[in-house]
Amino acid sequence: MTSIDSTFAPAIQGTFYRAIDPNFREFAIVGSRSAGRYSRAHEPTLYLSSSVDGVEAAMIAHKDSRSAALEIVKIDVEASGIVDLRDASTLEVAGIDIAHAVAPWQDIAAAGGTPLSWLVRDRLLEAGANGLIDPSRKSPGLWHLVLFRWNEAGAPTARITGTHC
Repeated sequence: MTSIDSTFAPAIQGTFYRAIDPNFREFAIVGSRSAGRYSRAHEPTLYLSSSVDGVEAAMIAHKDSRSAALEIVKIDVEASGIVDLRDASTLEVAGIDIAHAVAPWQDIAAAGGTPLSWLVRDRLLEAGANGLIDPSRKSPGLWHLVLFRWNEAGAPTARITGTHC
């Protein structure tokens, strides 16, 4: 696959949000500790939401796995090399079928299979992407930022700036 850098979203800079167990606050920007929509268990991935409402919408899919009360942390991000899955022309150029990105993944991963959304990640990584903008499935209009790499040379930066009150 050729580079799709012409399809990357303009640089992204702003405050994003993430729900975490307060006991693990210092690990808030380490990334996921288990498999996720766009990550195998061994692939650190930072899942963020563009708003507090986005975090709450995303947590609907994880309500059965929550064992502790969560808090929402604020994380400042500066990123480039992000592919916007909300844009049909970007999807076409990148060779991504949005149905693959939004397909159910949890049962497939739990059974040892490969969810289609993991293949979306693989394709974007091959093209040099640092992450993606993912439209919310639970609340249309909201969106999430998914970083495949961060806080290393040439990658987006993410730093915790506080908690949401």
